[in-house]
Amino acid sequence: MKNVYITRIAKFLPNEPVDNELMEEKLGVINGQTSKARRIILRNNQIKKRYYALDSQGNVTHNNAQLAAEAVNALCDDSFSKNQIELLSCGTSSPDQILPSHAAMVHGFLKNGNLEINSPSGACCSGMNALKYGYMAVKSGQVNNAVCTGSERTSSWMKSDIFEDEVAHLKEIEEQPILAFNKEFLRWMLSDGAGAVLLESQPNGNLPLKIEWMEGYSYAFELETCMYAGGDKQEDGSLKPWSEFPADVWGKMSLFAMKQDVRLLSENILQKGVESLKQAMAKHNITEDEIDFYLPHISSYYFKENLYNEIERQGLHFSWDKWFLNLQKVGNVGAGSIYLMLEELVHSGKLRKGNKILLQVPESARFAYSYAYLTVV
Repeated sequence: MKNVYITRIAKFLPNEPVDNELMEEKLGVINGQTSKARRIILRNNQIKKRYYALDSQGNVTHNNAQLAAEAVNALCDDSFSKNQIELLSCGTSSPDQILPSHAAMVHGFLKNGNLEINSPSGACCSGMNALKYGYMAVKSGQVNNAVCTGSERTSSWMKSDIFEDEVAHLKEIEEQPILAFNKEFLRWMLSDGAGAVLLESQPNGNLPLKIEWMEGYSYAFELETCMYAGGDKQEDGSLKPWSEFPADVWGKMSLFAMKQDVRLLSENILQKGVESLKQAMAKHNITEDEIDFYLPHISSYYFKENLYNEIERQGLHFSWDKWFLNLQKVGNVGAGSIYLMLEELVHSGKLRKGNKILLQVPESARFAYSYAYLTVV
């Protein structure tokens, strides 16, 4: 088996940053009324700026595949061109279409010759699963290099017109035309962007990061669906997919909007996260003292202090000086968030040879967690 190094890392954030007061102007108001939940949600998540692939009139400027392709292009220069890429592995929770796959569409925009592609599905962990596929391919010698991406374009899923059919239907049946909180919650949480890394078997570059190991854990065997799109959650906790509904109710129920069971999220996301963290650390026999930088993907600063407390409760200790977050500046970019965090850390000037970095990515879809442990070489 070969060693695997992250030798380049890049990002692409579309357009100008959007502050909290401009969000509703970009996404649109529903039923002609400003959101009452928006300020509460923003006060809890503490996100100050985010990016949308929308222009000043709310028109789409980039689709998801274009965002990822831009991040890949940002990796390349005269010494490494996109035509040298041997494997393209792209993760997202908001693909532009059901078929073709996300990576196929990214490849279509890159137009960089014949290569292998991989498109892991899922939510936030899909970006890490894209990384793991590239990691295993380089490690096993199947390819000499791999480019992996994590990206999201959720703004178009959150625009007001997605919900207008449902609101109109509620008026028709004389019910209050207010969206359920599980639908509105994510409108003020998610944002757009992409990150990309180049993996190679040699420690090229100025400050390469060796991937020591990667791990993944799923709790779907014991927990029901929490975050979902393309279906509706039933009273018994099961998920009924869009394909089992008549086509004329897809809009009336906003079936393709992203939704979050907030109660289930708060009850499980931190506990299972620390439980899986302890499993990964025990498997690879590392302690807190062997982690210099801890990069946990959190969807909201509401979870920051609670995560710290849960880590302490379960017998670990990560002092605050180890934590590195950038949620307030770039927003929650789902599968792309961990790439954006690592990119900022790499370019921060804080890293020194020998530093150890732990990446932790949870996904609430049905509670899965991904980990990577890196060494600065």
